[in-house]
Parts: sequence; structure tokens; C-alpha cells
Amino acid sequence: MSRPDDFIGGMTWGWTGVRGTWAKPEAMQSMELMADRLKVNWTAITFAAYQAHPQATTIHYQEEPTVTDEEVRNAIYKAKQLGLNVCLKPVVNCADGTWRAHINFFDHDVPCEPKWSEWFASYTAFILHYAAIAEETGCEMLCIGCEMVQTDRRETEWRMLIDHVRAVYSGTITYNCDKYQEDRVSWWDAVDVISASGYYPIGDWDRQLDRIEAVVKKHGKPFFFMEAGCPSRQGSEHLPNDWNLAGAPDASVQRLYLETMFERCDKREWVRGFMLWDWPAIMYAENEASANDDYCMYAKSGEAAVANYYSQKVKERETSTR
Repeated sequence: MSRPDDFIGGMTWGWTGVRGTWAKPEAMQSMELMADRLKVNWTAITFAAYQAHPQATTIHYQEEPTVTDEEVRNAIYKAKQLGLNVCLKPVVNCADGTWRAHINFFDHDVPCEPKWSEWFASYTAFILHYAAIAEETGCEMLCIGCEMVQTDRRETEWRMLIDHVRAVYSGTITYNCDKYQEDRVSWWDAVDVISASGYYPIGDWDRQLDRIEAVVKKHGKPFFFMEAGCPSRQGSEHLPNDWNLAGAPDASVQRLYLETMFERCDKREWVRGFMLWDWPAIMYAENEASANDDYCMYAKSGEAAVANYYSQKVKERETSTR
């Protein structure tokens, strides 16, 4: 995002990054489909490393099931071959299934209890490892964290981490805060771009955009939605962040949600784009699309909504820069 008119028409690829899957020919075919069918100009190459539980202080990023460094490099090179800008997005998850937003420790150290200092030491090593790969492979952006809600208040540690990252990575740095948290992060001035997960109810976009706009204006930073999307499932348009919501498959729900999100955000010039959620490395068969109720819009009506919108935005940008 080096120019004020840059637009991110992106898609998240590869989640959760299970070792071995990215090395399969099907994974590279999946990325080719993503570039061709959605008309993206960016992708977030995204994978998870694991700590045992929310109070564990060691992140096992070189162990299974996390993808290998070779798989990460090859995915980046493939995206580059397809002409895409790349955001490398390493994410920490809890192996016991607890959402990463609940990783948390006492604010003040207590003997014999796990400590923030121990966790941030491991997290810093984790992020710096991939920051070096991002620099080596020419990734345009690095996302240093995703939806780490309970960690957000640790301003000093995040600022120190960003300083360490800048020593090894020369590209754009962002942090992906969780939905409803945009106005709760106190260290946005330390990153280059503000980004957030935009899973807002279909009828609530204007109110949430009003709230986020105040944050963007305060900090004077570019902004985009690092995650956004909706399952193709009845009822999901009202609670798009709930991937377990019960409902029958319905592609029209996803299409309407995406079209509404694009239309409402288009009225805010400060929204620089989207990195939609998500496009798996191993794709379901095209003839199974009608039964798929997940976020991916491959071979669903939402696919055309994305491709049309992204193509339009890129054309607008090209026209404005002539």
C-alpha cells in the first residue's frame, strides 16, 4: 500500500496450513483457481502454529501440523508467479481448541505462574522467523498477529515486537485486530496499516463503519479488512463470524452479504479493500459447491460478486492514475 490509491482485492489462502497439504499439486491448482476466478490482486498466505492451551508459553511453529518453511516459500513463489501481492500471515492457535483471543496471563508476575514475558519471548521468535522469510521472498506485507484480543492491552510488548520485526523486515507491517476491537488498540501508530476482521451483521455495517472511521482519522493510517466474509448458510448474514451456526446451505445468503458489504464500504473512501475469508489449499469439487456451507465462494454465486467488484475497483484505480 505504497500509494494513496492502492486497492487490496484479496483472498486468504491456505488456512490452516496443515503440513504436507501445501506440497500437493492440488494446492497450487487451488491458488490458480483463486487468482483466475476471483480476479484478486493480493493474497494472504495464512497458516497456524500451535501452543498447547491459552496459558501455555511455548509456540511450536517448527513442528507438525504446521506447514514447513519450504511449503511457505513455495506458496509465496507461486503467488508471485501469478502476479499477486503477498501478505504473509502466521497465526498462533491453541491446540486444545480454545480461540486464540483468550490467550491471557496475569498482568503482574506471580511466582510459579506462566507470564506474559515468557509468552512474548516465544511469540517474538515465532514472528521473527517468518518475518525473515517474508523479507527473503519479497512479501509486500506481514501481518504480525490475528485477533489476539486479550494480548491487545500489552502495548509495551507489542511495540517492542514491532521494533524487532522492523530490524529484519522492510515491507509493510499490519496487525489484524478482531471485530469490534478497532477502537481498543492503543498502539496503531506503531504499524503501517490498520486492519481488522470485518464480520459485522449485514444490517449493521454503517454503524460499525462510523465507529471505525473515527479510529482511522485519529491515526491517519491506511485501513483495510484483513478478514471479511460470510458462510453460504441460512442465517449467517446476521452472525457471519459464527462458523458453527446451524442452517441449510444457501449460496444466495453469501452473495447478498458480500454485495451489501462492498456497497456499504464503497461509500467510505478510507476502506482500502479486503482480504476475504477464505480459500482452502485443498478445494472441494466444483459439483459439490451447492452443498458446501462454508466461507469459500468457489463455484457459488458469491464468486461472481467478488470477481465483478474486484475487477471494477482495479479498473477505477487504473483510470484514476492515468
